[in-house]
Amino acid sequence: MYSEKVMDHFSNPRNVGEVENPNAEGQVGNQKCGDIMKMTMRIEDGVIVDVKFKTFGCGAAVATSSMATELVKGRTIEEALTLTNAAVAEALDGLPPQKLHCSVLAEEAIKAAIADYYTRQGIDPAPIVGEGCVGCCDCCGHEH
Repeated sequence: MYSEKVMDHFSNPRNVGEVENPNAEGQVGNQKCGDIMKMTMRIEDGVIVDVKFKTFGCGAAVATSSMATELVKGRTIEEALTLTNAAVAEALDGLPPQKLHCSVLAEEAIKAAIADYYTRQGIDPAPIVGEGCVGCCDCCGHEH
């Protein structure tokens, strides 16, 4: 049911915890399954120099959080904003259809943290990051 990469990121998650003195934080949740994902980042000169997560949820939620942090760490904000839930799932060699919402949460948590970063800089994040939910399904309870 789960790929070896999903099992590895679940059993040995990378970047767990909270970044010390973060300048970006984002938390998102899924109303239907109860998963909660929090990302903290340290961004310097437009680059995500550190990123960590805390996730309350299933194994797929932990794995997608872990993989997402790996995919954005060391990247520019612009590069991180192009990360899609499909790319997270693909990097894990796929997810079962009923667990794709976990990759949506990972994408949304990253965007929420970046939006927070811009807000802290006095910049309206909406034109850059977008507004609200970015998912492609009705799993989070939002209208799409």
